[in-house]
Amino acid sequence: MKAIKESLLQLITETSTNLPPDVREAIRKAKEKEDAGTRAALALSTISDNIGMAEENVSPICQDTGMPTFKVKVPVGVNQMEISRMIREAVVEATQTGKLRPNSVDPLTGENSGNNLGEGVPVIHYEQWELDEIEVRLILKGGGCENKNIQYSLPCELEGLGRAGRDLDGIRKCILHSVYQAQGQGCSAGFIGVGIGGDRTTGYELAKKQLFRRADDTNPNADLARLEDYIMENANKLSIGTMGFGGNTTLLGCKVGSMHRIPASFFVSVAYNCWAFRRQGVTIDPETGTIKQWLYKDEPRTKEPVTVTPPATADPEKSGSREVVLTPPISEEQIRDLKVGDVVILNGVLHTGRDALHKYLMDHDSPVDLQGSVLYHCGPVMLKDSDGNWQVKAAGPTTSIREEPYQSEIIRKFGIRAVIGKGGMGPTTLAGLKEHGAVYLNAIGGAAQYYADCITDVEGVDFPEFGIPEAMWHLRVKNFAAIVTMDAHGNSLHKDVEQNALDKLTRFKEPVFS
Repeated sequence: MKAIKESLLQLITETSTNLPPDVREAIRKAKEKEDAGTRAALALSTISDNIGMAEENVSPICQDTGMPTFKVKVPVGVNQMEISRMIREAVVEATQTGKLRPNSVDPLTGENSGNNLGEGVPVIHYEQWELDEIEVRLILKGGGCENKNIQYSLPCELEGLGRAGRDLDGIRKCILHSVYQAQGQGCSAGFIGVGIGGDRTTGYELAKKQLFRRADDTNPNADLARLEDYIMENANKLSIGTMGFGGNTTLLGCKVGSMHRIPASFFVSVAYNCWAFRRQGVTIDPETGTIKQWLYKDEPRTKEPVTVTPPATADPEKSGSREVVLTPPISEEQIRDLKVGDVVILNGVLHTGRDALHKYLMDHDSPVDLQGSVLYHCGPVMLKDSDGNWQVKAAGPTTSIREEPYQSEIIRKFGIRAVIGKGGMGPTTLAGLKEHGAVYLNAIGGAAQYYADCITDVEGVDFPEFGIPEAMWHLRVKNFAAIVTMDAHGNSLHKDVEQNALDKLTRFKEPVFS
């Protein structure tokens, strides 16, 4: 069993730090489709750099390693309780070494277990089969894309598409709408798994099961294969683009499965996954516990050298951007001079803040002076070194829209001048930016190694009792780049891209599949 634990630890490490070849190929093709110098091209270059850095550093591709979900197939007679114990031990060790972020939170107390164990965590699904080997597949699906999962009950009315009926054409409309509603908040360009039928629970299970298929496979069902091809062609015509910046690639993969339903229910369930599509699998010899085969790896390849692209290389004529270097504390005059599309390079101290901190600051003072400061929506992966100092292992942005109920008030209350996150924010925050003189800066979602490389020092931490992801970290950065997507003049790239995508979505109202 000790050998099985080591094999499972290898699986977790590989899944967290090294994207499989089929996912890399999908991202490579997406880069080729984008016009050089655009915001989308810049984002994809950063993503590619981050993938290489994660592999080279053997560190998480994205700081949000999600809720580890294992699908295990075992021969008859194999002790599943022992395998579950080995999985839990491997998860704890992977958390201790920074391959997983501690993500297990009690929903009643808000307490983070600190080791990724808890009631129902990690998720383990078992299935017996007749082969004389153990198969273990793992997916690490972050919260940003998990929050964009969606389930439809047909018939229904869909924004931009009208009525979706209980037929293949209604399913088509639901899938297109699922891509539209995700926008950049799920770290597009992304992948989707779709489950047709079942009940509310099994529909989502079927949808997530599709994410274990290879990105380059062909559906054995001819109707579903045709549907997958249609979605891949037309979802990319919505021009949501990478990170929701606009562009030619919004969807990198679509996999659809179906199962029987009861007459009264017709569900279409969609599991959205970000570009950081972290899934891997192994077969294990039940006698020795060693890995026999990796399921998503091609032949060994030569590692390409990592060459980090300078963050502000977007062509101003194509991206409409300027490069502006700022050092906190930042003045209102400096902020009012910025406009949507500008690339901001930050040098100095940033303060992280997520859900727990925003809730706290609504009713309490800040432990540090935030006047003129930059608040970073980030839940990093942090480890202490042998000297007891904190080291940043991964530090990309989290999805900002969760802070919409708080953000405007916190900007006003503390004099914050810039908020960094991903996916944009809503109308209340946009109005607050205009009124109080602040901007929203969109960093590249999932680029946890790219941004960790910009952090030169950890100057302190407040509220460690919130758990590592939710604590308030004070990070000194150099050449930290992000794009202004919401400015102090009431302009929002996210609002513009969403409206443009809605206009294009309406073109798909008419029936396609008879």
